[in-house]
Amino acid sequence: MAQQCSNDMAEATATRTASASKSANTVPKELLSLDPKLQTEFQKRVASVRKRGANKPEKLTPGVVYLGHLPRGLYEPQLKEYFTQFGTVKRLRLSRSKKTGNSKGYGFLEFESDDVAKIVADTMNNYLFCERLLKCHFVPPEKVHEELFKGCEIPFSKPSHPAVKRYNKERTYEEKIRMEKRFKKKENKLRKRLAEKGIDYTFPKLVLRNRRKKKVAGTTSLQKTVDNEELPKKEKMNVSDTALDTVDSQVKLHFNFP
Repeated sequence: MAQQCSNDMAEATATRTASASKSANTVPKELLSLDPKLQTEFQKRVASVRKRGANKPEKLTPGVVYLGHLPRGLYEPQLKEYFTQFGTVKRLRLSRSKKTGNSKGYGFLEFESDDVAKIVADTMNNYLFCERLLKCHFVPPEKVHEELFKGCEIPFSKPSHPAVKRYNKERTYEEKIRMEKRFKKKENKLRKRLAEKGIDYTFPKLVLRNRRKKKVAGTTSLQKTVDNEELPKKEKMNVSDTALDTVDSQVKLHFNFP
């Protein structure tokens, strides 16, 4: 009996709330004027006001938030996905290194409304995020640079450095010979220019000729010496492989990218 009463009460409350919501949501189609004679003019004014309200939506002032002490692993997609819970994120810029492409640990967010930006700055400031205290500050509109978000819509791509890869590629024997000749030519030009200007300056050669030699087994009286690497007879020149290896080791650049 008690259970039936409770069910009836629940149904009654549900019907009352439904009827109340319907009555609250129902808007009269036509508004009546206090003076029946001015009803037509009143309806025209109401229609014009509604039309102006539909054509002129509310303008929102965007707000910019500075983000500092960003932990590793938080990049553009993760930041945008996380801060979208507060409001609409219009633009996002994460500062990155031009050389390596890694994050510098700070960035800027632009929200559609400055009120949302202020709420984010107050809520997320000193928030413990991945063992770091996140720093969030609202940036006033007069301090926002006009080119702050320049290029933020372009997706990030890691620098490729094609010139470095081309310079550090594995070279053939003929390419090493040409490389040594080119270095010798540059060295001679540099020495001539210094001599013409009367500068007495000596510097080591760009191409070193340190021959590493090993003993050949089976020699008794005279010890014959040969180069470490045997070259084809048709390519045998005054330039040794060891010298070329020395040139290659001096010239080659090494860039370590994470």
